[in-house]
Amino acid sequence: MNITALLVCCFVTALTVNAQTTSDTTQKRAVGDITGRVFTATTQAPVAGATVTVPGTSKGAITKPDGRFVVRGVPAGVVSIRVTFIGYETAIRNDVVVSSGKPVTVDIALVESTRSTEEIVVTADAFATTPQTITSTQILTAEEVRRAPGVQEDVVRAIALLPGVAVTAAGRNDLAVRGGAPFENLFLVDNIEVPNINHFGSQGSTGGPLSIINIDFVRDVSLSTGGFGARFGDRLSSVTNIQLRDGNDQQFGGELNLSATGVGLIAEGPLGNKGTYLLSVRRSYLDLIFNLAGFGFVPEYYDLTAKVSYDLDNNNSLSFLTIGALGTVSFNNDSADNRFENSRVAAPSQNQYFSGITWKHLFDQGYVTTTLGRTFTAYNTTQQDSLGSTIFRNTSDEGENSLRVDAVWIPSEDLEVNAGLTGRYASALRYNILMPGFARLNASGTPTPLRVDTSFTALRGGIYGQLFWNLASRLKLGVGGRVDAYSYLNTNVVISPRFSLSYRLDDRNTFSFSGGRYYQPPQFIWLIGDPQNGPSIDPLRADQGVIAWELRAADDLKIQVEAYYKSYANYPVRLFRPQAVLAPTGFDDITTDIPFGLEPIASTGSGYAYGVEFFVQKRLSTDIPLYGLASISLNTTRFTAADGTERPGAFDTPIIGSIAVGWRPSDDWEVSSKLRLSEGIPATPFIVSSAAAQETGFPVGSIDFRSYNADGRLPFFYALDVRADKRWFFDGWQLITYIDIQNVTGRKN
Repeated sequence: MNITALLVCCFVTALTVNAQTTSDTTQKRAVGDITGRVFTATTQAPVAGATVTVPGTSKGAITKPDGRFVVRGVPAGVVSIRVTFIGYETAIRNDVVVSSGKPVTVDIALVESTRSTEEIVVTADAFATTPQTITSTQILTAEEVRRAPGVQEDVVRAIALLPGVAVTAAGRNDLAVRGGAPFENLFLVDNIEVPNINHFGSQGSTGGPLSIINIDFVRDVSLSTGGFGARFGDRLSSVTNIQLRDGNDQQFGGELNLSATGVGLIAEGPLGNKGTYLLSVRRSYLDLIFNLAGFGFVPEYYDLTAKVSYDLDNNNSLSFLTIGALGTVSFNNDSADNRFENSRVAAPSQNQYFSGITWKHLFDQGYVTTTLGRTFTAYNTTQQDSLGSTIFRNTSDEGENSLRVDAVWIPSEDLEVNAGLTGRYASALRYNILMPGFARLNASGTPTPLRVDTSFTALRGGIYGQLFWNLASRLKLGVGGRVDAYSYLNTNVVISPRFSLSYRLDDRNTFSFSGGRYYQPPQFIWLIGDPQNGPSIDPLRADQGVIAWELRAADDLKIQVEAYYKSYANYPVRLFRPQAVLAPTGFDDITTDIPFGLEPIASTGSGYAYGVEFFVQKRLSTDIPLYGLASISLNTTRFTAADGTERPGAFDTPIIGSIAVGWRPSDDWEVSSKLRLSEGIPATPFIVSSAAAQETGFPVGSIDFRSYNADGRLPFFYALDVRADKRWFFDGWQLITYIDIQNVTGRKN
């Protein structure tokens, strides 16, 4: 479908069992509570006795021995929180949305002060960073994701607004970061490495049409697009780290979400005196809409999220998370047109879940986090011909168990040591694949059908260490590396050095440099695409460096300029398509190209990517009710495949730009808009004549790889979205409504 404009109206109702009350009899507006925890940014230790206030009101609280606090009777709306404690920088958290329906939960990290205790300095932590993320890292809060126009409250679509990130197709979450393929991106959810966090996700990649993460559960999300530290392995281009919040510890609360595409229910509250829970169930009714509209391609999905957190004592806590999704695609073949359209679609039905339990232990000078996890996806992808007969079938299971241990030790105020290990055992890799010869032609056009019915296991693991050292008051050095091992590959041990250096010119300006070597193992499905693949594919490699300048123009305003360079080696090349390296994304039709890497592959490709990014971000504050971000990226990506010719990469996007701005004139109203634009990716023509088909040996309608990425570019992309939010506050509950109009110009991208 070519959807040129989409109108979405969503209504969100938050209900609670007990109505909120306040002892302030003069307060006429509905009120709510703020609950949360204050801890040190370095050791994660709870801070007892910190003062928490809400500027502009008389409300406040003192943190308990476990660092927790409750501020009651805060006027509903958007407020700031101010936290002070002797020996630490004063922290201000803006953009806290207080609900009259249920308490809002906020975690605040305090940074140790380098100034005298007599000097009171107020600093906003709007752009707080950690030593592990010196360059190329941006952080978005859950509220910034929720209110972003055109992203449909999808956390992956929200991070696509950040610099260096291109989207391969409208309506999908296939992110191409700094010219890299979507399979080069790592996603973590509460310390669990997740292969794909999307409904109907692309097997062997990380994209899909929409995320399974409920935005109401997100605390914040960070994106590192290069130069990330030794803690992260197995990916070349980016790390998306999604942290989910805990449930509120004061009372039961619930939400009902109704939108144009689905319905969801949320429940949360305390679990005894030391625990909390969160629970969400969602169901789409896209199947009803698509059937009413007469579409032949009918998707339907459910998802469930549950999280339980429990404090054993002040130094030990446990959390359990499970997220599951069911997705099916059915065909409506009641007309000849529908049968023809459906014959061009590989339907990606799939069921998936990921689950994990995390133990966090604090000690005097640091902490240790241990996560035991499990991920599993059952794929069932089929494609039919125009008569309704199945011509392609892929029934696969991919299940993996994981153990991750991360330790942070701070022996002195000038030194931080990180170390850890990961172990992953793929205990359930099962593939049953049938592909006809006409859809799998070799380089000379000879049909080579594929029949796979196999299962195997795979073991991989890694260890890392890194230290961050304050060489001087303004100079910080980070050095370290990791070692990864793969039992199922020919090259089974790789070493990845990492380093970083930052210099703070003054309180506003910082220069930094980071980089190193990065490895990534091949996707499991590539190993069974041909009998020669398993023993011949090596881990992919990228050497990269990033240099950056950051200006904190104000506490809520920052400006960044970054330049990067990536050099690829051991990149998989396609032997049946010798002009191309392997770069799969969302797949639509097996008759135009071979899907999922189910073909002979060799690790002989090379490439490079470089570019410059400009980024400005203004966070919402109580002083100036404006917020927004703007970025522009200038990029170049080139790859050399099996034929030895250098060509633009499949995701080479020379210009990427975005601007999103919002205005909150009152606690009730908010208006925002987003403009996204980019130069088109390289185009490859199709074979459209019988003469060309006879010459190449490939049928009409297939991709003409003789002109791979050499047929100009797709048209310049742009889309303008606008949104308006309205809140109604009542005693004990609130109603949030918004209207979000996407692609208001009707641009046919």
